Amino acid sequence: EPVGKQDQYISALGGLSEFTFHKDDTVEYNRLPISEDIFFKLEDSILLFFTGYSRSASSILVTQDNQSNESDENMIANLDSVKEMGLISRELLINGDINQYGLLMQDHWNKKLKRSPDMCPPQIKKYFDIGLANGAIGAKLIGAGGGGFIMFIADDKNQLRKVMTENGLKELRFKFDQIGVHVLQH
Repeated sequence: EPVGKQDQYISALGGLSEFTFHKDDTVEYNRLPISEDIFFKLEDSILLFFTGYSRSASSILVTQDNQSNESDENMIANLDSVKEMGLISRELLINGDINQYGLLMQDHWNKKLKRSPDMCPPQIKKYFDIGLANGAIGAKLIGAGGGGFIMFIADDKNQLRKVMTENGLKELRFKFDQIGVHVLQH
């Protein structure tokens, strides 16, 4: 299936890292040199809410893959722009500019929607609008296939938490994993 492998890599490694995926299928990674203060500031600004939606990513990703393989001009320009956003986000995170990172994350989400407008049900789009009007700086959908969780970067977590809960979404509290996959000895 035409799915990315970034999720598997970050799950295995943990922390905040940058990846370079080469055409020969090799992958390089480096931990981002982020101070503990910035790390906690980022962690504290993120809220995750379960949407209640779940569906397969296959049809969405097949369309994107076909357009990429056919060198569709709009798709390639969109993907190049997203790649540039990744480089910018690296610098924003290292420098601790969480608000700008949130705005960039929102721009990234808008670009992703242009690639696959049908990937996001209208109800989830409504949740985005509500969140952005109530304390969120940026948002994106995480989870394969246009469902799963909405991740917000929030300026006002209390207001965002209140309004999302009132709209029936359940918050998932989390912390970044720094270790990744490891073997427990007993």
